[in-house]
Amino acid sequence: MAPSMLSAVGLVLGLSCCLGVPVPHEDDSDFTHNDLRFAEKYLNTLYSSAANPTGILRYKGPKSVETKLKEMQSFFGLEVTGKLDEDTLDIMKQPRCGVPDIGQYNFFPRKLKWPRFNLTYRIVNYTPDLAHTDVDRAIKKALKVWSDVTPLNFTRLRTGTADIMVSFGKKEHGDYYPFDGPNGLLAHAFPPGDKIGGDTHFDDDEFFTNDFKGYNLFIVAAHEFGHALGLDHSRDPGSLMYPVYTYTETNNFVLPDDDVQGIQALYGSGNRDPHPKHPKTPEKCDPELSIDAVTELRGEKMIFKDRFFWRLHPQMIEAELVLTKSFWPELPNKIDAAYEYSQKDLIYIFKGKKFWALNGYDILDDYPKKLHELGFPKSLKSIDAAVHNNANGKTLFFTGDKYWSFDEENMSLEKGYPRFIADDFPGIGEKVDAAYQRNGYIYFFNGPLQFEYSIWSRKLTRVLKTNSILWC
Repeated sequence: MAPSMLSAVGLVLGLSCCLGVPVPHEDDSDFTHNDLRFAEKYLNTLYSSAANPTGILRYKGPKSVETKLKEMQSFFGLEVTGKLDEDTLDIMKQPRCGVPDIGQYNFFPRKLKWPRFNLTYRIVNYTPDLAHTDVDRAIKKALKVWSDVTPLNFTRLRTGTADIMVSFGKKEHGDYYPFDGPNGLLAHAFPPGDKIGGDTHFDDDEFFTNDFKGYNLFIVAAHEFGHALGLDHSRDPGSLMYPVYTYTETNNFVLPDDDVQGIQALYGSGNRDPHPKHPKTPEKCDPELSIDAVTELRGEKMIFKDRFFWRLHPQMIEAELVLTKSFWPELPNKIDAAYEYSQKDLIYIFKGKKFWALNGYDILDDYPKKLHELGFPKSLKSIDAAVHNNANGKTLFFTGDKYWSFDEENMSLEKGYPRFIADDFPGIGEKVDAAYQRNGYIYFFNGPLQFEYSIWSRKLTRVLKTNSILWC
């Protein structure tokens, strides 16, 4: 193996030894000894530079545990303290890719990329979790994600050595970078280059699937092939190259814009992209931000936008952006409306003609149901917004320029509806994108604006920017 290739291996994959210095943390009573040892190993594996040109892997200069913690907290958008806390440990315990996060490829004066567009791949062995045809299909589809947006072409080999050798293995599996057993590091890949360059390995202690159960092989493979083509990890939680595993829709998967920009910076754009519009991750302080739905869940506000929602707890300064499917794989990527009915400790989620009831983060049995089961006409195609008024037990449903009132106790629509929004809520416009109720006010959202409406005086009291709900 060439020295430069060995250096790349050392940079891209972590060491498995433990640090000899205890992890700084907030309170000795907060964490077990196992937690602290786990955190040490995590930092050593994923936040240590470890290479030298002689081919001997070792630490590249001293780096304190506090420095590693700060790098990790900064990467994931956590409060940067250099001390272990619950939020940091929670991220550490999430299943993820085994490639480090800290700008490994930037060590090299050149970009790590293949010097040609026509590449080969070979599936060396198979996981027992899936039929061979399912594995073949997932790998082919995962490579197509990248070839769709670049001039790259992938050809499968059945024998011999391919550019990208795909294999499944457990613990020490032949490359001196052992896997760690179930629910930890799911896979790793080597950057472009000779010999082992481009090779992609999956931890066969994981349970791989072709749906949302276990770990979806297509999603894991598509991420790892990004590394095999030269991409580093992304800090964008909506990116395929975000290091933490997150389930997303696979039937109609479209590569996020962040990943498209990254891979095209290496190889240029292709001429066969079937999805010219690639999803972008919303920016909470965008002055033109609009939202799809708002609800509370046991005191925590949830603000939905496209395939994401922001979680905002009253004691949190920063809102956490997560993919909807990472919490509820069964829900659609994008929802229309949501509201909380706290008397039954339920939230309701609406999309098209269907709706779901959730207790906490569990979807109730017998859902989804159809809108007409609530009494709506069968011709109604969707709900734009919904808000429950705790004072009178009524829920308002908005669609187009009209709204309905629903009696939760009697589980029926009230007579005399629908009515025009503009007649009963003057000043908020003729359409509502989202709404929620708090402290005697209903907040209506329409595009980049939100309208504070007093329930008691029945008057518009303030007009705000939509992004102010996220403390912008």
